Amino acid sequence: MLLPLGTQGKLPKGDVLVIHIDQKTHTTQDGTTVIVLAPTGRLDITTAWQFRLKLQECISKLSRHVVVNLSQVNFIDSSGLTSLVAGMRDADKVKGSFRICSVHPEAKLVFEVTMMDSVFEIFDTEEEALEGVPRSMAT
Repeated sequence: MLLPLGTQGKLPKGDVLVIHIDQKTHTTQDGTTVIVLAPTGRLDITTAWQFRLKLQECISKLSRHVVVNLSQVNFIDSSGLTSLVAGMRDADKVKGSFRICSVHPEAKLVFEVTMMDSVFEIFDTEEEALEGVPRSMAT
């Protein structure tokens, strides 16, 4: 559901905002399966729970290695950050990896202000995240 400008996230009673999440599978050269999730729109209190469930499903059923591409997420609130932290913890529990890439410029400030950019493995591009080259090393 797309909201008209000026509704400030208010939904008509009974409607639920659904987040669109693209999912693809990547196999590394060593045969490791990595799930790439690319949500679109807002990752906030209205959609974070759906994204959290998708992360849980992917990590428990498909692969313990996940890359989250945030290039199409223009807004993240504390609920969205919490869903990302929970996904990172889920991957850690099963000795997997959890990487974030392509953070949208409008959402980047949230990571910096909360200092979550030092908590997550964040990569400039999806390719770098799949290769495992940290931002500070990629030139």
